[in-house]
Amino acid sequence: MKILIKWLIASGALLAAPYIIPGISVSNFYAALIATLVLGVLSVTVKPLLVLLTLPINMLTLGLFTLVINAAIFWFLATVVKGLEIDGFVAALLGSLFVSAVLFVANKALDRE
Repeated sequence: MKILIKWLIASGALLAAPYIIPGISVSNFYAALIATLVLGVLSVTVKPLLVLLTLPINMLTLGLFTLVINAAIFWFLATVVKGLEIDGFVAALLGSLFVSAVLFVANKALDRE
């Protein structure tokens, strides 16, 4: 049940992102649901491989390069999911930070219960 709630919260965060961050547009709630599902799959499968491949540069930047990886995955998401458009890398970076922050707060709130 918590997974479904987190999925809906992530979709809501993705729907709220265009109102806060210029350069992101989401056409409807269905596109946000599909985008968060694909984002979850990419985060579980592709992200660990990218972090492992970029481990030296990640260590040099003290882990900050992970933000670039998150933004790249978020930007790639817009090419895979119809109904989600991201205009540039900065919008992808800010969008990934926003969705991650909302999910962090939601995870903390749901774990308290």
